Amino acid sequence: MTAAPATAAPLAIVPPEVAADAVVIHDETVAARNPWTRVIAAGDTLTMVDVGGNQAVDFLVYDAHDTELRYSAPDTLQGQDTVYLTTGSVLRDAEHGPLMTVVADTCGRHDTLGGACSKESNTLRYGHHTRAQHACVENFLLGGSRHGLGKRDLVSNINWFMNVPVDPDGALGIVDGISAPGLAVSVRAERDVLVLISNCPQINNPCNGFDPTPVRVIVTRA
Repeated sequence: MTAAPATAAPLAIVPPEVAADAVVIHDETVAARNPWTRVIAAGDTLTMVDVGGNQAVDFLVYDAHDTELRYSAPDTLQGQDTVYLTTGSVLRDAEHGPLMTVVADTCGRHDTLGGACSKESNTLRYGHHTRAQHACVENFLLGGSRHGLGKRDLVSNINWFMNVPVDPDGALGIVDGISAPGLAVSVRAERDVLVLISNCPQINNPCNGFDPTPVRVIVTRA
């Protein structure tokens, strides 16, 4: 399956996570299963709205001027001493430098451990009949190719809105989400950054409620 390009949507009611005095410079609805990329200028804020509820949004972020400086899950988790992201969490690169900061969050908790689905992981987990299914890795590769990035540039990603509890024995589960229609998370760029999003196409586990839906992305400037 080939992902169609994201489609622009007319401006709608701005969610409360967007500051009242902020200027909306981009407002778009990313269709279910599709990729989205954009350079976010330092100081601007990206708000992601879970339009239908229970939709995972896979996310990578790079320094826009030096993509070798990219999101590092170990540095991010070490810096905040927890595996979940919420308001106040700082997304860090491998040199521990801040890339983006979560400045608002009505969902409450976001995953850093579940990773991105791929044709290979789908085959391993769910059977060879799933190999033809589009997956997040393919979305990242498609979006990244527009900026000169390839498979070697993909790292462990964030899954906004995805519910991945950690059991006492350390085991992970992908279960029904804790998000709901209209919940949102906002991240402010601490420098010029390149964002890659995969609006997750997974249909074999509950991360999208077995029915992928659109996500709204809003970029604002203070």
